[in-house]
Amino acid sequence: MNKIIALIIIGSVLFGCKAKIPEKVENQEKVAYNQKLADELKKMVEIDQIAAFIPEGIYKDMTSAEWTSFKDSVFTTHQKRLNQIFDTFGFVGFDLVGQEGSQNFWLMVQHCDHNKDFQIAVLEKMEIAVTKGNAQPSNYGLLLDRVLINTNKKQIYGTQVTYNFKTGQAYPQPLKDSTSVNERRKSIGLEPLEKYLNEMTEMHFEMNKNGYLKELGISKPKLYEIKE
Repeated sequence: MNKIIALIIIGSVLFGCKAKIPEKVENQEKVAYNQKLADELKKMVEIDQIAAFIPEGIYKDMTSAEWTSFKDSVFTTHQKRLNQIFDTFGFVGFDLVGQEGSQNFWLMVQHCDHNKDFQIAVLEKMEIAVTKGNAQPSNYGLLLDRVLINTNKKQIYGTQVTYNFKTGQAYPQPLKDSTSVNERRKSIGLEPLEKYLNEMTEMHFEMNKNGYLKELGISKPKLYEIKE
């Protein structure tokens, strides 16, 4: 199944594995909105999203080695710039660049798996931003899970997945306390795990449907039953 491609999704807060976001803190300092930075992050994330998925358009003509080199170049180059931004501003929150800009910054940090220390540093500052209502709790959960998996620990919210390549079905990477995972997910605004896994399954299968059909004769993926 080497032709089937898996989708790239990934202090005390880290190693204590908190399941709930701390309560919101009021009276934060005012920060001037930075349109130039918001525009820069928007341009960066456009390239990031090209590198994060399967080759399309002009990139289809690249060899496997060329595509891998392109992806690595995008993620490492972006990480250097993100690190400069982080050193200057800390976690890039809503007040600095708006919700879209903050989302763009976070999304690219998700793809900095080659630099775990950077992801951990951002995670710690992001937790503070969440307590001030200046960052998205669900995004914090996604980054926390990614860091935990990247450091060989069990994730909290089940956001980091892998796939059964015989069925196309997504399932969580190692997960702590699976019985109460949906309660934890709900606490940060995430949908039930089964629904999330089905969405990831369908997305992954759509990206790889030709391979599944040709190599395994599978025309649709296996989905989880959703309990009402």
